[in-house]
Amino acid sequence: ADVAAVCYLMDKLGLESFAASPVHVGSGTVKAAHGVLSVPAPATAELLRCIPIYGGEIQGELCTPTGAALLRFFGRSFGPMPALRAEALGTGIGSRDFGRCNCLRAYLGENGAASDGVVELRCNLDDCTGEELGFALDRLFEAGAVDAWFTPIYMKKNRPAWLLSALCKPEDEAGVTAALFRHTNTLGVRASDCRRRVLTRWEETRNTPLGPVHFKLSEGEGVRREKPEFDDLRRIAEEKGLSLGEVKGRICN
Repeated sequence: ADVAAVCYLMDKLGLESFAASPVHVGSGTVKAAHGVLSVPAPATAELLRCIPIYGGEIQGELCTPTGAALLRFFGRSFGPMPALRAEALGTGIGSRDFGRCNCLRAYLGENGAASDGVVELRCNLDDCTGEELGFALDRLFEAGAVDAWFTPIYMKKNRPAWLLSALCKPEDEAGVTAALFRHTNTLGVRASDCRRRVLTRWEETRNTPLGPVHFKLSEGEGVRREKPEFDDLRRIAEEKGLSLGEVKGRICN
């Protein structure tokens, strides 16, 4: 009933995901069919893997496997509350007394620049060829990196080298880290938790005098941007025998 009700609500609201705070799982033990288990219960702990969680002095189970499953499926990001123009507010009050407010609050609204958490992974490389570095970069994106880049550096003995950096969502950290170890010669990967502000982004296809073109759009913080997809511009330029500037002038005016 809990799962069906939440899925029905998400469908009625037209939502595909939500942002949430780090999950308070509680502490101590809980009685189950298998006996006394530590909090969080094994199923809950498995479902919350790579999602930020914390305990505390409250004794008891604050996140069940059902709640963890919903967070795993619908949770887009976990961190501080993003900037939001709230249009509706819902509050649920639990019946158990923990000695403090036992409630869950949900906001529905539009955000400007969203705030989410990312992990920055870094490693120094002085013994990889250019071909290996390029191959590794592609594998990082396949593993879930949202961005990755090289920075020229100098290491010990004045050796020219590269700093390989990658940004990923917390839930993709393990996969991206594994790709770094597999496709480079690094012996260690440094990780830092970061907060970032991002504009709301989406894509749409528009009919132009030169045919359909994909556009990338972004909006927030009083800013609105749009740009045509470069691959479409190149394809049209090659097909029509035009320069990129000529194509841009005809489809953007």
